[in-house]
Amino acid sequence: MTVTKFNNRLVTPELREALSDYPLYSQDAKGKDALCIAVFHLGNIRWYIMEGQPEGDDFTLYGIVVGLHETEYGYMSASEMADVTYDASKYGLGLLKIEQDRSFKSCALREVKDKELQSFLSRLYDEN
Repeated sequence: MTVTKFNNRLVTPELREALSDYPLYSQDAKGKDALCIAVFHLGNIRWYIMEGQPEGDDFTLYGIVVGLHETEYGYMSASEMADVTYDASKYGLGLLKIEQDRSFKSCALREVKDKELQSFLSRLYDEN
């Protein structure tokens, strides 16, 4: 097995280790019981990461993005996410980048305290 060298400010050794037990597709069909491993944010946008694995010289993440026009599941490139910036200089904040919420502790999606996320999950998984 060849180990690819991967260097990305968002995929820390700790996150890489945590995701090693949750490669892509490992939590299919778990719905609200899927484990959220990490959270990234940029302003009001949040990425709830449930799975990830190295792919070539990048790292592919899978999760739910909240705070854009639509909340949705999706795949994300860690390299592309690390390159995203927002110039908030006019607000006195300088150049903002996507950052990991280091205080977040892994838990089931149903336990994440985010009203937008919970509303999205309810629409998908709760019986009417």
